[in-house]
Amino acid sequence: MLTFDDGPDARWTPQVLSILRRYQVKAAFFMVGLQMERNLPIVRKVAKDGHFIGNHTFTHSNVYENSPQRTAMELKLTRLLIESVTGRSTILFRAPYNADSDPVGMDEIVPIVLAREQNYLDVGESIDPEDWEPGVTADQIFDRVVKAVERGNGHIILFHDAGGETRKETVKVLPRIIEYFQKRGYSFITLDQYLGKTREQLMPSVLKGKEYYAMQANLTLAMIIYEAGDFLAALFMVFIILGVARLLFMLYLTSRERRKEKHRFTAEPLASDYPPVAIIVPAYNEEVNAVSSLQNLLKQDYPDFRIVFVDDGSKDNTYSKVQDAFKDHPRVTILTKPNGGKASALNYGLSHTEAEFVVCIDADTKLQHDAVRILMRHFLDDKEGRIGAVAGNVKVGNQRNMLTRWQAIEYTTSQNFDRQAYASINAITVVPGAIGGFRKKAIEDAGGLTTDTLAEDCDLTMRILNAGYVIENENHAVALTEAPEKLRQFVKQRTRWCFGVMQTFWKHRGLLMNKRYKALGLWALPNMLVFQFIIPTFSPLADLMMLIGLFSGNAWQIFLYYLAFTLVDASVSIMAYIFERQRLWVLLWIIPQRFCYRWIMYYVLFKSYKKAIKGELQSWGILKRTGNVKDVQ
Repeated sequence: MLTFDDGPDARWTPQVLSILRRYQVKAAFFMVGLQMERNLPIVRKVAKDGHFIGNHTFTHSNVYENSPQRTAMELKLTRLLIESVTGRSTILFRAPYNADSDPVGMDEIVPIVLAREQNYLDVGESIDPEDWEPGVTADQIFDRVVKAVERGNGHIILFHDAGGETRKETVKVLPRIIEYFQKRGYSFITLDQYLGKTREQLMPSVLKGKEYYAMQANLTLAMIIYEAGDFLAALFMVFIILGVARLLFMLYLTSRERRKEKHRFTAEPLASDYPPVAIIVPAYNEEVNAVSSLQNLLKQDYPDFRIVFVDDGSKDNTYSKVQDAFKDHPRVTILTKPNGGKASALNYGLSHTEAEFVVCIDADTKLQHDAVRILMRHFLDDKEGRIGAVAGNVKVGNQRNMLTRWQAIEYTTSQNFDRQAYASINAITVVPGAIGGFRKKAIEDAGGLTTDTLAEDCDLTMRILNAGYVIENENHAVALTEAPEKLRQFVKQRTRWCFGVMQTFWKHRGLLMNKRYKALGLWALPNMLVFQFIIPTFSPLADLMMLIGLFSGNAWQIFLYYLAFTLVDASVSIMAYIFERQRLWVLLWIIPQRFCYRWIMYYVLFKSYKKAIKGELQSWGILKRTGNVKDVQ
């Protein structure tokens, strides 16, 4: 008679069942409650195949060392689970660790006594080949079983269908043992045959009363949890694979782009070669930063530029302060208009310049003194007029606390590093509002800036690509921007950004997986959908599953999955800092960022979902400025 302990196991039990089915042999499976919870369909399969199921406690703890109350509870929980899944109860029991069919010591007798008090029939073992032993081989297991049978030790063989890699040897030897004894005239019997009882006596059907339906309700809940757990485990494996694939592809693209950059701009153009440029600065309630930012812009080493400052109906003293400081400056044009949003302010500024090229920056931003000149090199190098825009490199200029340091890491990785990779395949989706150079005709061909999304920079970038232009990246044109220093301000800003990107994605959803739009439709938009929305939507569950896993038998396995998930997530930051030659020790901030900052971003994402579902409008609002962006040298 074949018996199996400690299962069911997702890997080994199905293989055992397949072998038994092939040889038309029935067995008894003594199951652990925790293992059953993790493998509910397998429990049902064991019963459906006609095998017997016995109680092996809920946690596989030593019954002799437990209190009688705990033993009774473990047996009851396991029995209820068997009844819920199979519709049958069981009176079969085998004690973990102490299953000898000829008990001698108290550690072997006490479990039998406690089980009998619960009306269980104890099923021992007479042949234990110790297939659980580390390093045991199939040949050793085979020899032990054959010798025990030949010595007349008994009839009940103990195997295990869970418990580790040694089960591979159990599965390997099982067909050999069945064939060996069948050829020698042995037959494999079942517990009902051995005891002279019926299956109904050993595993009685559960009566369909209130308790039965309560158990079925419990089973339905358990199955939902089981299927959800399986779904999430599979989903996170897919996410890890996608993350690794994306990382490798981005690394390849970035390396290719950097190689291309090394062979460009070997000769500095003459000052007379540079065309006039208009630097457009839209502003709303920027009295803290506006004057300082304009003073910074006037230090640009570009030969021929004008600044067009557009006050978008500020409610503070932005316009008056700028007017007082620059009203007579030959390079500064000061405009004001009723409030209409950043897009309308930029359009207003564009309508007041004749320059063929424009650089758009935010009023809280300071540029390095060569930023405009470095951006314009791309347009000068473009004899065919194919380049529509060039994205600059935005960095956080006020790293004063943990929140701003986290944002600095994010700017360097998920924004600047991504743009550098996307430039290689002409798939940049955002020329940042903080620094971007544009061919004015490209903006006009794209229809100008629109006010139907909050992410006007993302929307304009995609429409420039749609118009057939190339968008490039310039990592050496650096802008220092003011990041929110307070959590409330940060959430307000990021909700606005996230909601705006959602609007833009929805607006351009027709481009998704459309070959006509090349890398934008086949890479950039799918990447946005998967890595900015789908994966972050499920990522909080990864954190929760890890916490839950710490208190379950799967703690180590879940921790490894979570660690892989986190390492893939952090690897982009590491690559970005290596490519930008920044100090890697700064990335130590990623550790608290993973547990704190990310949860803030999850909140922002779900808040944006809520706004989208409710159809709410989101305004630009007011961010309180501090003026803490450091001066650029």
